[in-house]
This record gives sequence, structure tokens and C-alpha cells, in this order.
Amino acid sequence: MAAVTTWTGREANALRQALRMSVTGFADHLGAARRTVARWSSQRDKVHLRADMQAALDTVLARATLDVRERFEAMVRAGTSGALVDPPTLPVTDTRIHTGDGSIHDIDSDGDVRRRDLLTGVTISGTALPSVAALLDALVAPPRNTEPVARPLWQFARDVAAAKIDYQACRYEHVLAGLVTLLPALEPTRADTEGEQRAQLDSLASDLYHVVGSVLLKVGDKGMALVAAERSTRAASVSQDPVSMAASARIMTHALMSNGHSTQARQLAGDAAETLRRDTRLASTDAVAVYGALLLRGAIAAARDDNRDNAQAMLDEASHAAGRLGYDGNDRWTGFGTTNVLLHRVNIALTLGDAGTAIALARHVPLDKIRLAERKASLFVDVARAYTQWGRYEHGLNALRSAYEVAPEEVRCRPAVQRIASDLAVLTRGHVRTAVLDFAQRAGIRA
Repeated sequence: MAAVTTWTGREANALRQALRMSVTGFADHLGAARRTVARWSSQRDKVHLRADMQAALDTVLARATLDVRERFEAMVRAGTSGALVDPPTLPVTDTRIHTGDGSIHDIDSDGDVRRRDLLTGVTISGTALPSVAALLDALVAPPRNTEPVARPLWQFARDVAAAKIDYQACRYEHVLAGLVTLLPALEPTRADTEGEQRAQLDSLASDLYHVVGSVLLKVGDKGMALVAAERSTRAASVSQDPVSMAASARIMTHALMSNGHSTQARQLAGDAAETLRRDTRLASTDAVAVYGALLLRGAIAAARDDNRDNAQAMLDEASHAAGRLGYDGNDRWTGFGTTNVLLHRVNIALTLGDAGTAIALARHVPLDKIRLAERKASLFVDVARAYTQWGRYEHGLNALRSAYEVAPEEVRCRPAVQRIASDLAVLTRGHVRTAVLDFAQRAGIRA
């Protein structure tokens, strides 16, 4: 592999993740201050490292195993993949994706990204997932050795709904297997539909790509999640359904955030929510739910941008929408309602560095009203992060155990959970550290 010419925070953070080290462990390994390594993670390309630290990182990379070097290269590529979008207009006909390193990747006329340029190595606990690789193949390079078979519209709708249900239940291996067969059926099914049915299919295609992007974000493939989000946006735009277009903006907002574009994500969420309000007057429960869910996405993006006032304003408006809806539901697959707003308040407090506030808010969440396993497990993961930041390590471990009981695949698949377990393994001592390592082994994650 080629040497790194100039180390920025982005490359340094990619090397830390490739080594599967916590911030504290990496700082100790390099002999650097923990706050310095944390700054590399948060400021990324904005930080250019000192000459002595550049030399230290050169040495660490040169001595790394082949597996670590391959993970490092994949993470550097994934960290720069992504198209910057000028909200609120999203690209639906652009034939290129511009990456942060200045390179341009072509998209074929049918929308397929050239596979060899953008496929990234997705792993869970160090083991490649064939199902993820198959999904990426289906997303960017439809199979040529077999003829995909069209499905009746009712069956396609049923299969997309099943994928959504599996995702929200954290059955990720199952949803991956379903998506691998569902994606190639999209174009043949489109060819068999026309008129009003074609518009319905385009709306379903938007939902299909939405769940593809969501599951790719779960397993840490941020660049390809953005590709799926762009497909969702394109299909929704063709359908001309305002609720579909707003729903697709949710996954685009999430993908932009994950690729480091929080400001664009916040603007997109706000603009899309306002467009939906204007076009529908929020006359249906679907419209209200998607409107509120968009505001919650925007609030998270604002928090990641350290914009407290904007985050609070969007939270308050989402809370008003939840009151208007009047129940905790799952309209248009949003899981939106008053309880969902509270879950986002927990996450946003944590994002803003207020771990104590996040824990206090979490204590008021009515767990019996959280119907979706994905949302309940995510709450416990947030609590685990908060307790770890707060120095209450045993409480953090207990929260991870709770998340695992609710949704084992959520804990096993998410890189964020692996980072928490890794931090706990480094920060704890004695019986707590032993318990952390035992849990990680049982859960199938690397600590």
C-alpha cells in the first residue's frame, strides 16, 4: 500500500479504528494525550498533525498486519465517500459522485456505481459478512448470469414491508438476505407496470432503497449508504408523492450526517419538513409522522454541528407534531410519537456532551411504549455510551447487556457498540473488566 503523504485527523482516526483501539488505548500506544487523539476524531481533515506524530503514525502503519492495513485503506475510502448536496434540491440525474479526496467515481447511465471503485470491506467483529457483499453486488451490479423475475405489485409491496419489519426488529441477517433477492426484481417489476401502478412502485422503490441505506449505516458502510439514499431520493422524486419525497429525505439526512456533512443534513431536514407541511398541510397521519421524524433527524444533525438552539427548536416542533398525532405509532415506518421524541432528546443530550442529562432523561422513558426493538436497543446503547462517558462503567456494561437482550444483532452488528465495548475493556479493571470481556465474547463482538 502507498504511504500516507500527510496525516490529518481523518487518516489518524481511520488507523485507530483499523487497529480496533479506543481513543484512550490509541493515545497510550502513541504516547499522545487522550484529548489530542479525541480532537483528531472530531475535527478530522481540519487537523494536520505535528511532524513527530506523523513519523509515529508512519511507524505504526508500517508495522501493522496486512488485515489492519486493508481495514485502514477501506476506512479511508469510506470516510471520503459521499456527495455533498445543496439542500433542498437533491441530485436525481447526476452521473458522478465526488469524493472528498478530489476523485470522481462514474455512475453508469442506469444509476449503477462502478463496483470496483466504491465497494468497501464491511466486517462484523473482524469477519466478512457474505450477505453484505451480496447486497452491495445487488445494489451496484445487478446479476447478469440469471434473469431477475418480475413480481406482482402486491407481492413487491409485501416484500418491501417485510424488509422494513425485519429491519425494525433488528433481524439484520434476515433483512439482508431478503434485499439481495428483492433489489434485482425492481426493474423487471417496473417494466410490467404503468400509470398509477408505476407511481406506486416508485414509492415502494424509495422505501426499498431507504431500508438498504439504513442497514448499510448499521454495519458501517457510510459511502454506499449514501448511494442507496440517492437512489431512494430519485425514486421518490419520480413518484411525485410528497410524503415519499419527504420520507426519502430522512435517509438522505442520515447518510449525510454519517459522512460528516451535518450542516447540509440539518438544512435538508428542515427544508424537506417545510416542503411537506406546505404541500400536504399535514392532513394525514403519514404526513404528520414523517414531518415529525424529519425534524428529529434535523435536531440530531444540529446537535452534531453543536448548534444547541437549532436542535432545541426542532425538538420542540417535533414534540408539537407528536401531540398533534396523539399516539406512539409507526406510520410510514417512522416509529414516531411522543416517546420517540423523548428517545431523541436522550440521544441529542449525549451528542452535545451532556451525559448526565441524557441519563436523567432516559430514566423517564416509558419502556413499555417502545414498540420497535431497534429503537429500544438504540436507547440502551445511548445509555451505555452516557454511563461510559460519565465514568460509571458497570452501569454502562449493564446497559449493553440490556441492549443485547432486546436485539442481539443490534449489539453484534453496530460499530458504535464495538467501540463502547472496546472503551470499557480499556477503562475498567478487576471484576468489571472480566465481566466486560465475558460479555463481549458471549455477544460475539471484539472488545
